[in-house]
Amino acid sequence: MTRRLSVIALAVALGLLAAASASAATLEPIGKFEEPIYLTSDPGNPNRIFVVERKGRIELLENGVASLFANLAPVVECPPAASEECSGERGLLSIAMAPDFDQTGRFYVDYANDVDGKLHVSEMVASGDSSPLASLREVLTIPHPNQSNHNGGQLQFGPEGLLYVSTGDGGGSNDQEHNAQNLDSLLGKILRIDPRQSGLLPYTVPAGNPFPAATAPADTIWSYGLRNPYRFSFDRLTGAIAIGDVGQGAREEVDYAARGSSAGANYGWNCREGTIKGPFSDEGCAAGESGGAFTAPVFDYPHVDPEDGGAFGCAIIGGFVARDAGLPSLYGRYVYADLCAGTMRSLDFANPVSSDRSENLSIAKPVSFGEDSCGRLYAISGKGAVYRLAAGANSSTCPPSPSGTARKATFVGIRAQSRRVERNSRVLLTAFVSPCGGRRGEPVKLLRNGKHVATRRLDRACTVHFRPRISRGAGYRATIGENAASLAGYSRRLKLRIRHRARNHPRPA
Repeated sequence: MTRRLSVIALAVALGLLAAASASAATLEPIGKFEEPIYLTSDPGNPNRIFVVERKGRIELLENGVASLFANLAPVVECPPAASEECSGERGLLSIAMAPDFDQTGRFYVDYANDVDGKLHVSEMVASGDSSPLASLREVLTIPHPNQSNHNGGQLQFGPEGLLYVSTGDGGGSNDQEHNAQNLDSLLGKILRIDPRQSGLLPYTVPAGNPFPAATAPADTIWSYGLRNPYRFSFDRLTGAIAIGDVGQGAREEVDYAARGSSAGANYGWNCREGTIKGPFSDEGCAAGESGGAFTAPVFDYPHVDPEDGGAFGCAIIGGFVARDAGLPSLYGRYVYADLCAGTMRSLDFANPVSSDRSENLSIAKPVSFGEDSCGRLYAISGKGAVYRLAAGANSSTCPPSPSGTARKATFVGIRAQSRRVERNSRVLLTAFVSPCGGRRGEPVKLLRNGKHVATRRLDRACTVHFRPRISRGAGYRATIGENAASLAGYSRRLKLRIRHRARNHPRPA
């Protein structure tokens, strides 16, 4: 009897081992590229993959076939010779497709010019056979003098449809330019903007930014005190932000915050490096130490091998919270790697320190992770290979999200009969939502200067009309919440001004 039970127990154990092996993540090669550095997809078609190459090319990978989508080499200005590299950490660093990309063709690029070092966030439009480069429009240009490293370089649209931008501290060591703690500098920060033009500005400062009284462009700052937030991401299910901030000589860190709660957060550099004291060369460091003014990382790791299986390395490569239902062993866990260690790891933000583990997957010189619009994850090697994280039979299909289907991006537009109106008159504002399917009858909110003033429901054409009384100039936006099939949407800011009547003056005799 005892022997029979032992045999059954062994069979069960082997079965569990086989099941665990079958569900474990693997790296499935999808292509080879020249210095790939980032990956994303068409918001409406996850099988159209965009691979970013550091010298400026954006390749479109569709059905296993790669073709040139856009070439920014003329503005990135890295050496054209294949044997020469971009200086330091410069080059084309990431791209982000607008939520309404399928309707407008708008997408955004982040690059550090290899000649003058300036950081650029620019808009481009994909239209027919014309080159997107011809449509390039500068949205933000940030001086980055003296050093070629610590450029940040991540673009991500947040859950509310606004564009987030990461910037490094300006390079060198110890934050020698003193930017990360300086709220007059855009370096060492996460910025938040609506990248669409507003009046004379090439972008719009969203309501809710934590420093609205700051002199432009410092009013775009969302959070600060970062050394080199080279890669950050949003959890597609919860909207939480996770930042992989590259450390200096001792610690690498991961910062994490629930949706919207990181506004104004100071992550501590150069007063802190991870959970330990940093170079401490900026004013306010001592006050922060005693007053608890810094937002501590949820996880950090050393540069020296702890020899207990724990994480170590030299530069964290931040990734994504896995929401691919085809990756059961990783689902809900934050995936990351280290440039020097080359091993993929993951952790659970519910208990990040104790849950951190190796996934036993090696990547030669990992430089980035990527996520497509249905949640599949990708790993990118600076040696040229791009991989999809897969598990068994789900490796080549787009798995459903936990709700059953991949949620679509939502575009919200707003327009007025006139942008100049008589004081105390009513003006017709029309908001419209795309795509329309599944949205009819849903509530749309009208915001005036960021405050909710009215709600109407979408008609059959997915439009809604508001007639607010205008007593003074104000900015209006329309917004719609998320549902099971679609993400939340947020329109641009529509500014209305009071029309002043001309006074009648007697003509001179």
